Amino acid sequence: MTTYVALLHSIVLGPGKRLVMADLKAMAAELGFADPRTWVATGNMIFEGEEAPLPEIEGRLEAAFAARFGKPVDIILRTAPTWRRLAARNPFPGRNGAHIGIRVMRQPLGPEFLPRLEAIATPGMGLALVDGDLWIDFAGEPSEARLLSHLTTKKLGIGTLRNANTVKALAAMLS
Repeated sequence: MTTYVALLHSIVLGPGKRLVMADLKAMAAELGFADPRTWVATGNMIFEGEEAPLPEIEGRLEAAFAARFGKPVDIILRTAPTWRRLAARNPFPGRNGAHIGIRVMRQPLGPEFLPRLEAIATPGMGLALVDGDLWIDFAGEPSEARLLSHLTTKKLGIGTLRNANTVKALAAMLS
Protein backbone atom coordinates (compact mmCIF):
# COMPACT_ATOMS: atom_id res chain seq x y z
CA MET A 1 0.00 0.00 0.00
CA THR A 2 1.07 3.54 -0.73
CA THR A 3 0.26 6.52 1.44
CA TYR A 4 -1.00 9.59 -0.43
CA VAL A 5 -1.56 13.22 0.53
CA ALA A 6 -4.43 14.88 -1.35
CA LEU A 7 -4.99 18.64 -1.49
CA LEU A 8 -8.27 20.01 -2.80
CA HIS A 9 -8.03 23.36 -4.55
CA SER A 10 -11.34 24.74 -3.29
CA ILE A 11 -13.91 23.20 -1.01
CA VAL A 12 -16.59 25.86 -1.22
CA LEU A 13 -19.55 24.06 -2.79
CA GLY A 14 -21.69 27.14 -3.19
CA PRO A 15 -22.62 30.35 -1.37
CA GLY A 16 -22.29 29.64 2.33
CA LYS A 17 -21.85 25.88 1.80
CA ARG A 18 -18.51 24.23 2.59
CA LEU A 19 -17.47 20.64 2.26
CA VAL A 20 -17.66 18.61 5.47
CA MET A 21 -14.49 16.58 5.97
CA ALA A 22 -16.47 13.50 7.08
CA ASP A 23 -18.13 13.51 3.64
CA LEU A 24 -14.74 13.75 1.93
CA LYS A 25 -13.42 10.80 3.95
CA ALA A 26 -16.55 8.80 3.14
CA MET A 27 -16.06 9.50 -0.57
CA ALA A 28 -12.45 8.25 -0.40
CA ALA A 29 -13.52 5.11 1.46
CA GLU A 30 -16.22 4.41 -1.14
CA LEU A 31 -13.50 4.55 -3.82
CA GLY A 32 -11.66 1.79 -1.94
CA PHE A 33 -9.01 3.94 -0.26
CA ALA A 34 -8.09 2.90 3.26
CA ASP A 35 -7.79 4.95 6.44
CA PRO A 36 -8.78 8.36 5.03
CA ARG A 37 -8.01 11.11 7.51
CA THR A 38 -8.11 14.88 7.22
CA TRP A 39 -6.30 17.85 8.67
CA VAL A 40 -8.44 20.87 9.53
CA ALA A 41 -11.46 21.70 7.39
CA THR A 42 -9.62 23.03 4.35
CA GLY A 43 -9.43 20.04 2.02
CA ASN A 44 -6.33 18.16 3.19
CA MET A 45 -6.58 14.38 3.25
CA ILE A 46 -4.22 11.44 3.75
CA PHE A 47 -5.18 7.92 2.71
CA GLU A 48 -3.75 4.54 1.73
CA GLY A 49 -4.18 2.92 -1.65
CA GLU A 50 -2.68 0.65 -4.22
CA GLU A 51 0.27 2.18 -6.04
CA ALA A 52 -0.85 3.82 -9.28
CA PRO A 53 0.17 6.84 -11.36
CA LEU A 54 -0.79 10.05 -9.56
CA PRO A 55 -2.83 11.41 -12.51
CA GLU A 56 -4.95 8.25 -12.46
CA ILE A 57 -5.79 8.61 -8.76
CA GLU A 58 -6.32 12.38 -9.10
CA GLY A 59 -8.76 11.70 -11.93
CA ARG A 60 -10.70 9.13 -9.90
CA LEU A 61 -10.95 11.48 -6.93
CA GLU A 62 -11.96 14.46 -9.08
CA ALA A 63 -14.65 12.48 -10.93
CA ALA A 64 -16.05 11.12 -7.65
CA PHE A 65 -16.04 14.58 -6.11
CA ALA A 66 -17.93 16.12 -9.03
CA ALA A 67 -20.47 13.28 -9.03
CA ARG A 68 -21.02 13.37 -5.27
CA PHE A 69 -20.91 17.12 -4.57
CA GLY A 70 -21.98 18.58 -7.91
CA LYS A 71 -18.91 20.75 -8.38
CA PRO A 72 -15.59 20.10 -10.10
CA VAL A 73 -12.46 20.53 -8.02
CA ASP A 74 -8.76 20.14 -8.76
CA ILE A 75 -7.07 17.64 -6.47
CA ILE A 76 -3.29 17.53 -6.23
CA LEU A 77 -1.71 14.30 -4.98
CA ARG A 78 1.69 13.49 -3.54
CA THR A 79 3.09 10.29 -2.10
CA ALA A 80 4.19 10.28 1.54
CA PRO A 81 7.96 10.37 0.74
CA THR A 82 7.47 13.26 -1.69
CA TRP A 83 5.39 15.15 0.89
CA ARG A 84 8.01 14.64 3.60
CA ARG A 85 10.66 15.99 1.23
CA LEU A 86 8.44 19.02 0.48
CA ALA A 87 8.05 19.76 4.20
CA ALA A 88 11.77 19.32 4.88
CA ARG A 89 12.92 21.67 2.11
CA ASN A 90 11.37 24.88 3.48
CA PRO A 91 13.64 27.65 2.11
CA PHE A 92 12.45 30.04 4.85
CA PRO A 93 13.23 28.19 8.11
CA GLY A 94 12.60 30.02 11.33
CA ARG A 95 9.95 32.28 9.82
CA ASN A 96 6.30 32.36 10.92
CA GLY A 97 4.73 29.30 9.25
CA ALA A 98 1.39 31.09 8.92
CA HIS A 99 3.14 33.70 6.76
CA ILE A 100 4.82 31.14 4.50
CA GLY A 101 2.70 29.90 1.61
CA ILE A 102 3.44 26.97 -0.68
CA ARG A 103 1.70 26.72 -4.03
CA VAL A 104 1.79 22.94 -4.47
CA MET A 105 1.69 22.30 -8.20
CA ARG A 106 0.37 19.40 -10.23
CA GLN A 107 3.05 20.05 -12.84
CA PRO A 108 6.30 21.67 -11.64
CA LEU A 109 6.72 25.37 -12.29
CA GLY A 110 9.71 26.23 -14.42
CA PRO A 111 12.33 28.81 -13.42
CA GLU A 112 10.88 31.29 -15.94
CA PHE A 113 7.96 31.97 -13.57
CA LEU A 114 10.11 33.29 -10.74
CA PRO A 115 11.20 36.61 -12.32
CA ARG A 116 7.59 37.36 -13.32
CA LEU A 117 6.38 36.83 -9.77
CA GLU A 118 9.32 38.67 -8.22
CA ALA A 119 8.37 41.72 -10.31
CA ILE A 120 4.94 41.70 -8.63
CA ALA A 121 6.10 40.84 -5.09
CA THR A 122 6.26 43.61 -2.54
CA PRO A 123 9.55 44.54 -0.84
CA GLY A 124 10.47 42.09 1.91
CA MET A 125 8.58 39.21 0.31
CA GLY A 126 10.64 36.12 -0.49
CA LEU A 127 10.04 33.68 -3.34
CA ALA A 128 11.68 30.34 -4.06
CA LEU A 129 11.04 27.39 -6.35
CA VAL A 130 11.71 24.04 -4.70
CA ASP A 131 11.15 20.95 -6.84
CA GLY A 132 8.71 22.97 -8.97
CA ASP A 133 6.56 24.16 -6.05
CA LEU A 134 6.44 27.87 -5.25
CA TRP A 135 7.35 28.91 -1.71
CA ILE A 136 6.40 32.43 -0.65
CA ASP A 137 7.46 34.29 2.48
CA PHE A 138 4.68 36.86 2.54
CA ALA A 139 6.51 38.78 5.32
CA GLY A 140 3.09 39.52 6.80
CA GLU A 141 -0.50 38.46 6.37
CA PRO A 142 -0.87 36.50 3.12
CA SER A 143 -4.45 37.72 2.69
CA GLU A 144 -3.12 41.28 2.30
CA ALA A 145 -0.67 40.45 -0.51
CA ARG A 146 -1.56 41.51 -4.04
CA LEU A 147 0.57 38.61 -5.26
CA LEU A 148 -2.33 36.26 -4.42
CA SER A 149 -4.29 37.41 -7.47
CA HIS A 150 -1.42 36.16 -9.64
CA LEU A 151 -1.30 32.66 -8.15
CA THR A 152 -4.15 31.35 -10.27
CA THR A 153 -4.59 28.23 -12.35
CA LYS A 154 -4.88 30.39 -15.45
CA LYS A 155 -1.50 32.03 -14.78
CA LEU A 156 0.49 29.18 -13.19
CA GLY A 157 -1.32 25.94 -13.91
CA ILE A 158 -3.17 23.62 -11.54
CA GLY A 159 -2.02 24.00 -7.97
CA THR A 160 -3.22 24.99 -4.54
CA LEU A 161 -1.85 27.16 -1.76
CA ARG A 162 -1.16 25.87 1.75
CA ASN A 163 0.75 27.48 4.59
CA ALA A 164 3.92 25.98 6.04
CA ASN A 165 2.14 25.01 9.27
CA THR A 166 -0.31 22.84 7.30
CA VAL A 167 2.50 21.28 5.25
CA LYS A 168 4.38 20.46 8.45
CA ALA A 169 1.24 19.08 10.19
CA LEU A 170 0.46 16.79 7.25
CA ALA A 171 4.06 15.53 7.29
CA ALA A 172 3.70 14.76 11.01
CA MET A 173 0.48 12.84 10.31
CA LEU A 174 2.47 10.58 7.98
CA SER A 175 4.67 9.35 10.84
